Amino acid sequence: MTETRVTIIGGGLAGSEAALYLERLRIQSVLYEMRPKHMTSAHKTGNLGELICSNSLKSKRTDTGAGLLKAELKILGSILIELAENFDLKSGAGLTVDRELFSSEITEKITSSPFIDLKREEISDIKNLSKPIIIATGPLTSENFTESLKSIIGEQFLHFYDAISPIIEWDSIDKEKGFFESRYGKGDENIFNLPMTGDEYRLFYSELIKAEVVDMHDPDKMIYFESCLPVEEIARRGEKSLVFGPLKPVGFTNDNARKAEAVVQLRPENKEGSSFNLIGFQTRLKYSEQKRIFKMIPGLENAEFLRFGSMHRNTFVNSPVVLSENLMLKSAGQIYLAGQLSGVEGYIESIMSGLINALAVYHLISGREFYLPPVETITGGIIRRLITFSENFQPVNANFGILPETISKVRDKKAKRKMQAEIALRAMENWANVFKI
Repeated sequence: MTETRVTIIGGGLAGSEAALYLERLRIQSVLYEMRPKHMTSAHKTGNLGELICSNSLKSKRTDTGAGLLKAELKILGSILIELAENFDLKSGAGLTVDRELFSSEITEKITSSPFIDLKREEISDIKNLSKPIIIATGPLTSENFTESLKSIIGEQFLHFYDAISPIIEWDSIDKEKGFFESRYGKGDENIFNLPMTGDEYRLFYSELIKAEVVDMHDPDKMIYFESCLPVEEIARRGEKSLVFGPLKPVGFTNDNARKAEAVVQLRPENKEGSSFNLIGFQTRLKYSEQKRIFKMIPGLENAEFLRFGSMHRNTFVNSPVVLSENLMLKSAGQIYLAGQLSGVEGYIESIMSGLINALAVYHLISGREFYLPPVETITGGIIRRLITFSENFQPVNANFGILPETISKVRDKKAKRKMQAEIALRAMENWANVFKI
């Protein structure tokens, strides 16, 4: 093909997928990752592709946005989706992975690849790097690199705050007060549930809404993304907000759950099942408050916290202003953006953007024209949202609302989504065949 070597900055999900996908296309790359020399406020290891907020890659069902996006990526041969399925903990209807094994395997594949030169160093100046460049520094982009990027694209930056959930040691949970079952029987039965009576829930709720939170120093800029709201922020929307949200007591056959006011769910964090995370409990409560309030949940009275929940500032660009149709910067040729920095939200979405960036760069190197994935696909829908002007741009995730209304006469929601999924997968198959992926 050519001796051109692609520069990739950032070893998260997007950067790792881009490097491994380019390897599949027999393209050399140099991958820069600043960890572990320079750690972020949220990462715990120096592993590539480390999952932070959760270990869930969301639903496997193609009648959901995340599930359909995964199916599209499998058609395109995504490396990371294949690896994630190898480490599936089979937790409910979602693709949940052992995050340590998953990131360790990604790291091993990249460090052993003859096509990828991994450099553990922080990049502070883009202008000195050889092109083409894929920037995938993620929402926790360092201040030095942020300033360098601003010098190219200007001040069109946005931000929001993201939160992660606590992790509990399994042996410290009172198993007598809970049971294993997934809601509505969707998926495998290794979700652990802790029912709460009306009195227990009301006491928990009253303490939660008045608990002390960590000062984020920028109160006027506390912009949350709706799909990852802190649990205390959800609670402030009303006493019933949690029981209609992450603590809803529905879809269970267990008698205690059917009589409960609320049900707290925990998901296995690793293959051994030695640790579980609290589903929907991302938070910015102070650590002392997390211990005090979350131990009010029946079964967690003696809980040992392996990781407390926390919040961090996520940075992303105003994509419609700075990106062209092929995800290249309008202000600088042969520089591409991938991952959450580019304005996608979520693990699968980040993997997708890394893959599509790799394909765009591949076509640039080979002198072929690159066309966006079909509008009928979730992949195509997300990318078009990134490049379509919006006065109030927000991060984009996989959902059926971004698909075109091609079958508006179908009223049944399940039937409609099934047809939309079938159309999307056929369209992606055809697109992959055209590009000989």
